[in-house]
Amino acid sequence: MNTLDRFLQYVKIDTQSDEDSNTHPSTTKQHQLALLLSEELQAMGAQNVFYDRENCYVYATIPPSEGYETKKILGFIAHMDTSPAVSGENVLPKIVKNYDGGDILLNEKQDIWMKVSDFPELLKLQGDDLVVTDGTTLLGADDKAGVSEIMSMAEALLNHPEWKHGPIRIAFTPDEEIGCGTDFFDLKRFGADFAYTVDGGALGELEYENFNAASGKLMIKGRNVHPGSAKGKMINSILVAQEFQSLLPVFENPMYTEGYEGFFHLDRISGTVEQTVLEYIIRDHDKALFEQKKETFQKCAAFLNQKYGDKTATAQVTDSYYNMKEPMKNHMHLVENACLGMKELGITPKISPIRGGTDGARLTYLGLPCPNLCTGGANYHSRFEYASVQSMEKTTDLLIWLCQKYGE
Repeated sequence: MNTLDRFLQYVKIDTQSDEDSNTHPSTTKQHQLALLLSEELQAMGAQNVFYDRENCYVYATIPPSEGYETKKILGFIAHMDTSPAVSGENVLPKIVKNYDGGDILLNEKQDIWMKVSDFPELLKLQGDDLVVTDGTTLLGADDKAGVSEIMSMAEALLNHPEWKHGPIRIAFTPDEEIGCGTDFFDLKRFGADFAYTVDGGALGELEYENFNAASGKLMIKGRNVHPGSAKGKMINSILVAQEFQSLLPVFENPMYTEGYEGFFHLDRISGTVEQTVLEYIIRDHDKALFEQKKETFQKCAAFLNQKYGDKTATAQVTDSYYNMKEPMKNHMHLVENACLGMKELGITPKISPIRGGTDGARLTYLGLPCPNLCTGGANYHSRFEYASVQSMEKTTDLLIWLCQKYGE
């Protein structure tokens, strides 16, 4: 089965995670893909296939070529879940053959188009075959493209004993999209010396820096009084919430930032006059600026308490993950070899910071160096998500090349 066929099969399985769940995995439906992957790995001849039925992880080994048993152990990791931001149910992928550079009609009945004016990077993919959605769900390239590429790499190595390589470990995780992908990851069972997550975007992207990340939650307690007699008595928590947002730096917002620039992102709000809850994500590549952002969040809440009374605003800030740049400094061979492989395969490397995080960021801090490779997908967490077939195939080739490189 080639990379595209796997991809089209996997994206039709709903594996959306749930950030409001208290279970692990956050949704039982993720087990459907985990079971399928474990069965496919066993069928293709992988060794030590283990499906963690409790926590929904899949591990496997591609045995080394004879005489290569003592080589360093290389790992590859991808996540099975899709984002809670957009539905992953009843995904209907379709292929735009030999894309001509124009707007793409995703859904004729609902008149949904993916327009070049909105997504000008599409022009770089003229001539490629693009897998797109029907405009009503996400596609799931994040990260089923990565899953497909790793599975195709594994099968190719098992089918070609003449391709010499050391021991290879692979793993698939749940709940990465809600920041819990490594909560129960078994580093000892995985057993790699170093690894790559295959969870990036456009072909050539290579990342070993990511945001420092925290979640911020603000609970505002109001006072409801009949509006006819509310003067001097009512505290409308919804309006106080709006005031809190206005206190944050206007341009430190995802709509206005790029590259290394951090932000405060209001992700969810719900409320009444009596109580409003705001949920934020706080991001910055620079650790000092990250700490300043968290302090600003708390100071804004303190200001509202001074203005409206003690305990009007309660702020909670919880760190999620940190920038893996520092611990990666001693393992730059992973970046250098990935760049070398790309160049040999005719891919232009594009080293850039991740404006987000991956399982690899947390694993790097746990002692498993783990930069991030491209998958060939784009517009993640969106109804306009797509993936280039040719980019997915080239990424699969890159994974095979790396296996052989670390077998030298």
